Amino acid sequence: MNQQNNCDVLIIGSGAAGLTLALHLAKNADVVILSKGPLNEGSTFYAQGGIAAVFGEDDSVDSHVADTVVAGAGLCDTEVVHYTAENAKACLDWLIEQGVAFDKEDSEQGERYHLTREGGHSHRRIFHSADATGKVIQTTLADRVRQHSRIRIFERYNAIDLICAP
Repeated sequence: MNQQNNCDVLIIGSGAAGLTLALHLAKNADVVILSKGPLNEGSTFYAQGGIAAVFGEDDSVDSHVADTVVAGAGLCDTEVVHYTAENAKACLDWLIEQGVAFDKEDSEQGERYHLTREGGHSHRRIFHSADATGKVIQTTLADRVRQHSRIRIFERYNAIDLICAP
């Protein structure tokens, strides 16, 4: 027997991008997320390292772009790099609003985010959660999605499962 599930938006994929899209669209639409495995089994969950964004007063978007272009050995599309670097802070702010617990440290000015410096970066601009940043982001967004009344999750489904016999 075929099961019918209606929604306004179907998102195929449950990584950070799919979950983020679902949370944004669910303000105005009923959303279904199709996940090929358990919600916390995708690549995002296993990502280590951190996310780069300009937060320091001694840093700039232009510096971030220059570092990225050099690290990319000239293979980067400069317009795309600039767009990404320019919008990274707003994206990090949104993740923080969702409850992502990036590492913090005490300083003379009080508690602040512990920014690290990784290869290719000339400034400390890497937000991280120990060395399990992807896991923290994925579980936080998954919790938010599970709590949202306009989002339904179908785990262990493949896109091919959408095709039904007449």
